[in-house]
Amino acid sequence: MDYEEFYQPFKQKEKSVADNLKRQHTVLKSVSKNASKGDLKSLVKDLNTMDSLISEYKSYLEELRAQAEGFDGKGYMLNGEFARQMLSACHDMGVDVKGDYPTYEMFPFKVKINGGDQDIYINKRRLPCVRPQYLISDIKKNKERLMKENFNTAAFLAELADAYDKLAILDGKGASSASRNTKLLLKDIYKYITPMQRFRRDYELQNFAFDISRLYSSDIEFTRDHRRFILGPARNQSQNLRILDKNGMEQLLGTIEFFPKEEEPPGGPAANI
Repeated sequence: MDYEEFYQPFKQKEKSVADNLKRQHTVLKSVSKNASKGDLKSLVKDLNTMDSLISEYKSYLEELRAQAEGFDGKGYMLNGEFARQMLSACHDMGVDVKGDYPTYEMFPFKVKINGGDQDIYINKRRLPCVRPQYLISDIKKNKERLMKENFNTAAFLAELADAYDKLAILDGKGASSASRNTKLLLKDIYKYITPMQRFRRDYELQNFAFDISRLYSSDIEFTRDHRRFILGPARNQSQNLRILDKNGMEQLLGTIEFFPKEEEPPGGPAANI
């Protein structure tokens, strides 16, 4: 079972419907013209033509309905064919994908297949979709849209540093400018900057991970107050965010650490790049 085997013949029939509607529109203009000038013979002829076109149109619609109802979308999604062809579409379109049915990550999106309802959830957005190629095209288009959005890396880093400092104080570790070797979890910082559920709906964890990836892939080395920083993996794998770097390579990042301006992070000046 392959949705494209259903869709391509459907498109051909759809073209026949569109052509029929164009002819109906042309005849309708003639009907109006002949009624206006009192040409009853031509008017009756046009109405008969219109009746024939409408009958043909109904016939096309019945064929389209039969095709649509004849495709077992639920079975297609539940038997694994949808997922298999989705992964093939990811490969063909150059979309990063990781995971197993029914949950996948196509950075920066979480994708979940709900075969029973024939729905796809992209983060929290519901997309009724039984066509793998359309799904992956939608993923790719939305990632490209995100990439084109303005992003102030320095401002984002400053916000991270501010949250880091305040969270360090709340945790009893002291202000980061005076502390040493204070690593904080990125997920804890995310929860701190989005304290209420409604904030997290507007700025989901995947959005945060995408911003972290843009910071990680940037050339920025210092905060505005001249502190260096380092992003690294967490010991507990479940605390890591999966991102892609500027070369499209997977990175697992779970912690961030800021250093007073007179210090260097472990690994030297370029450790955070």
